Amino acid sequence: MGDKKVKVFSDKKRKTYLRMLKSIIGATILIIAILIVLQILGINVSSMLAGVGIASIIIGFALQDAMKDIFRGLEIVSDNYYDIGDVIKYGDNVGQVLSINLRTTKIQDINTMNIVSIANRDINEVEIVSEYIYLEVPLPYEIKPKAAELVMLEITKSIGTLDNVKTVEYQGLDNIASSSLNYQIAITCDPMNKLSVNRAALGVVTETLASHKLRLPYTNLTLRSVDKK
Repeated sequence: MGDKKVKVFSDKKRKTYLRMLKSIIGATILIIAILIVLQILGINVSSMLAGVGIASIIIGFALQDAMKDIFRGLEIVSDNYYDIGDVIKYGDNVGQVLSINLRTTKIQDINTMNIVSIANRDINEVEIVSEYIYLEVPLPYEIKPKAAELVMLEITKSIGTLDNVKTVEYQGLDNIASSSLNYQIAITCDPMNKLSVNRAALGVVTETLASHKLRLPYTNLTLRSVDKK
């Protein structure tokens, strides 16, 4: 298992660095092409650069959003903010990273399948979606503690058999609400499968409670995902 994780991690890094290198090479070729065209048109590029000054050009570009995107793009790669293949959240969009270029990061939204471009300068607004789901199950006060524990262990075991579930752990009583006792289960899965695992886990809960003739309290089932920046 450890070797597999290392391999996946290496593949992600390799794809990320290759995409960034391709973007850098493309930008470099574009700049060289522009200079060549200017020279062909009779503009003395050497004199122009000497007159303006390289430092002045760099400072001028640095004040523009394009340069900010480039700097942050390099920072994303060097500081391991996220890699190609990771699932990230930006505003209302949650998707898998398809590419990281000098100026933008492209993701495919897992809800709409739309391709979303994120300016690299907006990295502080991006969250990395974790593999954890916390399932809170409300049970009525009328059920005895030992019976509640048995029901929760049955739900936990059933969730563990679902497709795409990596691990499942019953964590005990989490909250004493006004109309229910809320028990918590921690589930891990690939972030890309969170929606399907969420739905399947909720199905297990409702079916198990129905089989024990337990009515859900008026509070709602809630699923909480822990993300990190």
